[in-house]
Amino acid sequence: MPPEIWDIGFDGMIGGNGSYVEHEGEVILHQLIPRDVAKRLVDWLQERELEFYLESNNGLFASKGFREAARPVLRTYVLGKGVNPEKVVNMEAEEALHGLVYGGEIYRDDLNKVSFILRSYQDHLDSKSAFPELKAGTWGGKDEHALFGDLGVKDITKAHAIELLLKHLDADRADTLAFGDAKVDIPMLDYCQVGVAMGNGGAEIKAMADLVTDSVSQDGLYKAFEKLELI
Repeated sequence: MPPEIWDIGFDGMIGGNGSYVEHEGEVILHQLIPRDVAKRLVDWLQERELEFYLESNNGLFASKGFREAARPVLRTYVLGKGVNPEKVVNMEAEEALHGLVYGGEIYRDDLNKVSFILRSYQDHLDSKSAFPELKAGTWGGKDEHALFGDLGVKDITKAHAIELLLKHLDADRADTLAFGDAKVDIPMLDYCQVGVAMGNGGAEIKAMADLVTDSVSQDGLYKAFEKLELI
């Protein structure tokens, strides 16, 4: 996350698609990919020559060739978010994925999930078959247009994470609202009292949302906050 976002200040966060929940510095939930599974996954990706990064609370640990391979892929991803094309002409991977580490240890026991660049949709399908103990998904586009595959802790969703947080806070689900722009966000928007889809989101999340706002780059969050009378 960019430093300017952190500067806003947060009471807590949900990360890893729901595998990590923190509130006011207290970790409520943190489920990790077991080290033996993580090692087997890294070996599998390297054997297939798929570039990847390993997501942990200690950084995003990239494979040796990730920077070069990710350059055009992440530019495509950012353009899809509505960013001005002039701003991405010379964009590098670390500008889109803050916290990337090159040359770090890749056999780790602190992983929330792993993302890898898809050469084809079949890579995602093969990863799903090879690692049934993990939750397989894609991001950066729908189905065949996906840019990345990812593998994380199974049976974890953002909705489940919110449920745990509400129990911890003794808070009411009726007071919740969520913003999202991806298929993985749909359970979260469905669970919360009010679900808001960003304008840059896909057709599926827009269809089920209570409200659709503008894209992130067009001040969609601000406009939704105004409409919902949060500011």
